[in-house]
Amino acid sequence: MVPETRYARSRGAHLAYQVVGDGPVDLVVFGALISNVDMIWDDPGAARFLRRLSGFTRLIHYDKLGVGMSDPIPGGDMTFEERLDDCRAVLDAAGSEEAVFFGISEGSTLAALMASTDPTRVRGIVMFSGYARLLRAPDYPQGLPAETFARFLDDLDESWDTERLMSLVVPSVLVDPARRAFWQRYFRQSMTPGQFRLQAEQNAAADISEALPLVHAPALIMHGIHDRWIPIDHARYMADRIPGARLLELETGDHFPYSEEVGDRVAAEIEEFVTGARESAAPDRRLATIMFSDIVDSTMTAATTGDRQWIDTLARHDQLIRRELERHGGLEVKHTGDGFMAVFDGPARAIRCGRAITEAVAAMGVHVRIGIHTGEVEQRGDDVGGIAVHIAARVAAQAGTDEVLVSQSIPPLVVGSGLEFEPIGARDLKGVPGEWLLYRAAS
Repeated sequence: MVPETRYARSRGAHLAYQVVGDGPVDLVVFGALISNVDMIWDDPGAARFLRRLSGFTRLIHYDKLGVGMSDPIPGGDMTFEERLDDCRAVLDAAGSEEAVFFGISEGSTLAALMASTDPTRVRGIVMFSGYARLLRAPDYPQGLPAETFARFLDDLDESWDTERLMSLVVPSVLVDPARRAFWQRYFRQSMTPGQFRLQAEQNAAADISEALPLVHAPALIMHGIHDRWIPIDHARYMADRIPGARLLELETGDHFPYSEEVGDRVAAEIEEFVTGARESAAPDRRLATIMFSDIVDSTMTAATTGDRQWIDTLARHDQLIRRELERHGGLEVKHTGDGFMAVFDGPARAIRCGRAITEAVAAMGVHVRIGIHTGEVEQRGDDVGGIAVHIAARVAAQAGTDEVLVSQSIPPLVVGSGLEFEPIGARDLKGVPGEWLLYRAAS
């Protein structure tokens, strides 16, 4: 469920913000250049990450002016001092007197400035994919050459190439069609090409090198070793200049902390930084049956039918699947835009639900593929995780049109149910060790 979006007022403009969780410490997220506080919850990785943070803090995050759900920038331009004033307006509206500030990308700049200029409100700062300055200088060789940056902006100005942006800042989503489609929409609906250029040029003009030694709050710096947009040397520079800062280099190329490969690690490090201890309770582990559904050739179908008809089709598709989940005792965990992830207490119910879904949506001209696996999962709030989830997703990726595929774990568990299976052979499941026998569930 998407949290309620509220509005703070600053300099006559409206700033969209959300408060999630009721932990003892406020954690303020200074987002990256591109953000949308409402839409970000539609990405499974981001939603899991934010919920994890809100489990041990009172999480406050907002869209800067000119971005996402907030008003345009008054007058078309603003200084970093004004951005900090906007942050204080959000803090006041949320009733926060002191917080840990978590800066992502350009947000790290604001976190460092907040700590150096308004230390009474700062308990600590966390910086992810941050930098002291964006452009190269004689004393800052890790920066981007000015001419390269200018060409990059010109190219985006003409094409608003969200695919290129994804390859720079969230390369991990490129292998997942659903998340890839989401992030394309997310970039487009977060800001216009003109706003991107305006704020990127302002960021390029900033240099907080002199402010870094004045940060006396505890500081945790995290950065991906393979980050193509802001190389790791930026983080090393800041760690050398912020007194007592701890640098953690992560094995990732993502510029945002939302991927499965790094999100849990980042959240755990922030939890230890904020509370002094990581989550001590063992995760709730149980046996569950996981089902993934996905519309076959959804991008091509959307292009053929047109936006308006496709939106109506998706709404009917979602309604039918949720009806079948309710009928068969399935619990919706995630909605991926053109598919669902659900869990069941037993595999027979999941298979019957899968068959009912394929038949129901086929009647309206939509065709889906479904994958099912039973294994041990970790229950964390409303979400589930673990290798079993990955296996189910990979099984779904192997399915054909209107097919319900199950892993080798399923047939022994449903003996006597009357369900029948057709073996389709052994398959390599990406990221899962060994070969897996897969079976087609008969109609």
